[in-house]
Amino acid sequence: MPPSSSVRRLRELARRAGLDGFLLGLVGVIILAYLWPEFGAEDGPLPLGRIAHYGVSVIFFFYGLRLSRDKLKAGLSNWRLHLVVQGTTFLLFPLLLLAVKPLFDSEKSQLLWLGGFYLAALPSTVSSSVVMVSIAKGNLPAAIFNASISSLLGVFITPVWMALFLTSGASGGLGSTILDLALQVLLPVAVGILLHSRLHQFAQRFAGPLRLLDQAIILLIVYTSFCESFAQGIFRGYSASDLFGLGAAMLALFFLVYGCVLLLSRLVGFNREDTITALFCGSKKSLVQGTVMSKVLFPDARTAGLILLPLMIYHALQILVASIVAQALSRRAEEQPLVSPTMH
Repeated sequence: MPPSSSVRRLRELARRAGLDGFLLGLVGVIILAYLWPEFGAEDGPLPLGRIAHYGVSVIFFFYGLRLSRDKLKAGLSNWRLHLVVQGTTFLLFPLLLLAVKPLFDSEKSQLLWLGGFYLAALPSTVSSSVVMVSIAKGNLPAAIFNASISSLLGVFITPVWMALFLTSGASGGLGSTILDLALQVLLPVAVGILLHSRLHQFAQRFAGPLRLLDQAIILLIVYTSFCESFAQGIFRGYSASDLFGLGAAMLALFFLVYGCVLLLSRLVGFNREDTITALFCGSKKSLVQGTVMSKVLFPDARTAGLILLPLMIYHALQILVASIVAQALSRRAEEQPLVSPTMH
């Protein structure tokens, strides 16, 4: 029947866009952390924080295992598109946040700004970027390349940006953070890449269960982070209007970057497919890497939940807005000019 057919189409679109049980799970674990923070706090009865700590290495090992060196080499030819996407991801985003830093002068607002800057320093997301480019009929091979290389570069570039603002506080300071980063992130990625030729078929065969494992670890990290933040009262003093303002700022950031990428793509002279790829790969940020790397870069568990909040809001908004934009672009004739999502 037409109604059930429409429901199935909407459900399939939502699934492809990433609007699945994972997003609901994120909301759910935050609610659980608010109601019962003692179970996931550092001094809680269960060693959930320690499990999440080792889960970071598991995620990055399987990321390296799935990374194909041959595919990365094959995608190097379209270098102008790659420069635009990676420049937007690792330069434009952080510079925009640095430009507004003077506006955040109170201690309360500076912590939110740090979370926003952490979001800005992160790589592009892999799965949803590729899905959106596919829906909008963009350059899919280039999207796969850029999303993959962005994730790999982020392992190195994100900590470099964050080193500007990391303090010498908990867990031994910056030197200890760099050591933890090498052991928990860089080493597992390197081992995974080295074992790709032997074990990549295993990773492909069990792609579904491994994806669920990734999501379970991320949910655990988010849960323990917010448990500690709620237990320590970090969110006290932040009103509903503060959270609404943060959401509006994240939405404005998305459209600002989207507009900059669109303008730059026209100046460079990209065709329609490359422009679409630049738009979606350049404007999205990875919740996966942001969550797992936060365990290393922000050892103070009390503030981790608040620092992750801008990323989680941006992640939800980028999926909702990008899915609408992707559908609109897919309906347009190829000869029509590409326009901003704010134009009709």
